[in-house]
Amino acid sequence: MTGGAGFIGSHFARGLGGAEVTVLDKLTYAGNRANLDGVPHAFVHGDICDAGLLREVLPGHDLVVNFAAESHVDRSIEGAAEFVRTNVLGTQTLLQGCLEAGVRKVVQVSTDEVYGSIGVGSWTESAPLRPRSPYAAAKAGGDLVAQAYAITHGLDVSITRCGNNYGPRQYPEKIIPLFVTRLLRGERVPLYGDGGNVRDWVHVADHCAGIRLVAEVGLPGEVYHIAGTAEMTNKELVGHLLAASDADWGRVEYVEDRKGHDRRYSLDDRRLRALGYRPEVEFDQGLRDTVRWYAANPGWWAGS
Repeated sequence: MTGGAGFIGSHFARGLGGAEVTVLDKLTYAGNRANLDGVPHAFVHGDICDAGLLREVLPGHDLVVNFAAESHVDRSIEGAAEFVRTNVLGTQTLLQGCLEAGVRKVVQVSTDEVYGSIGVGSWTESAPLRPRSPYAAAKAGGDLVAQAYAITHGLDVSITRCGNNYGPRQYPEKIIPLFVTRLLRGERVPLYGDGGNVRDWVHVADHCAGIRLVAEVGLPGEVYHIAGTAEMTNKELVGHLLAASDADWGRVEYVEDRKGHDRRYSLDDRRLRALGYRPEVEFDQGLRDTVRWYAANPGWWAGS
């Protein structure tokens, strides 16, 4: 697992049972080895752009799941170079390493943001890529490299694209942990624009279940959508967060909208459902559990 000390990767590691797990992580600001407490694993501190390190680490591994990514749109707007380096060049370096090491299966973990905004309906896996932020463009580039390795080299690599994730241990730059931790501190929270941007929310446990299924039965070069169970505007989401945090709308500050802010994302997940995927976490319960986790673990996020 690359990026396994991060939010989604660490949850994935917890669901692997008795597998022998190696976690390769650069431990950037969002990576935290404490996320892996209690998870049997071998840890390698390193960068997926380091081809020499990958030649040492990858041989003998049956499955590689690539969670390593620069992943925050706001940061990509301020500085895109590191996003392109990690999400495109790093992905290519990892795929080449997997090819040379004889890895049986690779899963490239990606995002719905590669499609851009959709007014009505839902994107299918065959939709054209129209990324609108440097982050989304870099992820799209990595996905295309993955598909090229499947076609050109016959590497068994599948791609997953998911909606917005939530759950415990998510770094407090994303909207849910950002708002929850600020509310717990008694601070105000910033809501972009008119709050009308629409997102589809996926609990991290459901996302990881979808990835495991793709790792087991996904086809080379194919894309699989892991859609959420709760599509809502950001303003509606804030209402849920305020209720779960026992706060009111006086704590919300409307701020200038993000540059190029996509209005709506939505994924059609029928391809993965045909393989047996079913999300299990009901949004309201998952959100309450998430808020309780942050309230119970201030030491994890207090310095962020």
